[in-house]
Amino acid sequence: MLKKRIKYCVWVFALLIVSSSASAQADTTAVPIDTLYTVGKITITGNKKTKDVIILREIPFREGDQYTLKTLIEKFGDAHRQLLNTSLFHTAEVGIKNMEGTIATIAVTLKERWYFFPTPFLKPVDRNLNQWIVEQKASLDRVNYGVKFIYYNATGRNDKLKGSFGSGYTRQFSLGYDRPYFDKNLKWGFSTGFSVSKNREVNYNTVHDKQVFVKDEDVFLSNFATIYTTLTYRRKIKTKHSLGFAYTSGEVSDTVVTLNSSYFKGGRQRVQFPDLLYAMSYFDVDFIPYPTKGYAAQITFNKKGFGSAGVNVWQLGVQASGTWHIGKKSFVNVGVYGGLKLPFKQPYYNQRFLGYGDVYMQGYEYYVIDGVAGGYLKTGLYQELFNFKIKVPPLKKGKEPMRIPFRIVGKTYGNTGYVHNPQPGNNLLSNKMLYSGGFGVDIITFYDIVLKLEYSFNQLGENGLFLHRKSIF
Repeated sequence: MLKKRIKYCVWVFALLIVSSSASAQADTTAVPIDTLYTVGKITITGNKKTKDVIILREIPFREGDQYTLKTLIEKFGDAHRQLLNTSLFHTAEVGIKNMEGTIATIAVTLKERWYFFPTPFLKPVDRNLNQWIVEQKASLDRVNYGVKFIYYNATGRNDKLKGSFGSGYTRQFSLGYDRPYFDKNLKWGFSTGFSVSKNREVNYNTVHDKQVFVKDEDVFLSNFATIYTTLTYRRKIKTKHSLGFAYTSGEVSDTVVTLNSSYFKGGRQRVQFPDLLYAMSYFDVDFIPYPTKGYAAQITFNKKGFGSAGVNVWQLGVQASGTWHIGKKSFVNVGVYGGLKLPFKQPYYNQRFLGYGDVYMQGYEYYVIDGVAGGYLKTGLYQELFNFKIKVPPLKKGKEPMRIPFRIVGKTYGNTGYVHNPQPGNNLLSNKMLYSGGFGVDIITFYDIVLKLEYSFNQLGENGLFLHRKSIF
């Protein structure tokens, strides 16, 4: 769509330049390539909910700016990409509405997404779907269920209100609000919220690189509560800084401490600690949920607890990704992750490293690798196989049919990583180089949903089919 739009803009410019030159002088003298064009009025249509100021914040030009033809077309492409990366719109088109001499009126045409999602949920609690199906036999006892809601763009300012109430494996309640801008200059933002949870089952140790659990049907074995607030600063478009504070109170039963006296420091059952956080993120990619070109990076630094309390750790995490086109529909990606926790001697509660959340190596989905320092390198070669849309009839007469986009991308990949653990116990995957590889397909569809179906193998001689949700790193 972007290429067609750019081509259209070039033709419009050419026709307008020729016509204006012809009316001004009979010999139709060519306009010099370095002629400057002035951005006139910027008109915005299609934004029923989103405020104009939020849209203009993502557009890299303003009324009165002057650019050459080539630069202006590049700015259109940048604006298109940035508007889609807000996750507020299905489509975004930026182009020339009309020309008067060298003054261009710009049209921004948008199609907004659906923003409010109140939904019931049924979700396995295990680290990935394979672990739940294979190792836990798809047990319904290991499923959370309840109701959650996410209200994107709640006030039209790209803010988000979210909450959940759940039962099942975990009894939980959470509520949060995120507003990217609260000042007149649209640079400062904030987020705040809290969560509480109770569990009858606790992962109290790691043995042979597998999580070990204890369960009690009669009492809750863990009880945690966290409150947080974060201040954000985004001066321009690509870089954002965050400074946050959180406070956590947690308690486990004496059963957990009996099974693992190092679960918390010094055999404690209860911890309370503050958490100070600084993070910097940088995104210069064509599409944040599934980049095919560009660079992204994130650095986090935080301090949990102080002095000799039950939690005392300095943490540093670095993630980066680079993606380059090597053909019209093919590209390569390189991603890295590194982490460090100080001091090295940490209780079990602070030793989680690889295999949790989005920090994992493909081919090791059935394992967790605890430690205090390490990282991984991932490389991949990708080829788009299919790109199509499925037409869905409208629910009401007179409405346009919905077209659900699908992109299917084939890939092959390789991973290498290492985790240092000064207290490995009987776990064998730490303190050694790890390797894995495989091939698969990624499915990208609307509302930034990305599914990964992968066949992976590792250096242990194991292989299998795995399903993941895709994150940029």
